[in-house]
Amino acid sequence: MTKGARQFAIKEIISARPIGTQEELRREVGKRGFRVTQATLSRDMHELGVSRVAQGGMQRYVIPPAAGMTALKTLVNAEVVGIDANQSLIVVHTLPGCANTVGEFIDVRHHPDIIGTVAGDNTVLVVPSLSKKTIQVVQYLKNTLIEGAA
Repeated sequence: MTKGARQFAIKEIISARPIGTQEELRREVGKRGFRVTQATLSRDMHELGVSRVAQGGMQRYVIPPAAGMTALKTLVNAEVVGIDANQSLIVVHTLPGCANTVGEFIDVRHHPDIIGTVAGDNTVLVVPSLSKKTIQVVQYLKNTLIEGAA
């Protein structure tokens, strides 16, 4: 499993429920199939911009929205190899084993012209809401997923 997938899991866990300690987070990440040391978890948290705040009389970890998306965007950029489309469907090509992370990254952005994604091992099928929106969605994906796209 890739660093990007692991960091995405960390972000999902922290966003889904209160996590107060690194050990608690390490256990939750482990439940998702990632074996991670405390040092690696600490580095991941730093890269994601995780901070600890008091909330409801408890300490919990939070991720500033912009920091999390910026870190994940950098990782996703490295995983995308190319984008192809016909009149109604779009395929995002990724490195082997990276399609799930890229598909989830697209899904959580909730673009109004994208119905959803289906991820394989190294490809993500992106379904536009209307066939006439395909060109706009392709441009959006290039701007979002490929670093330096115009």
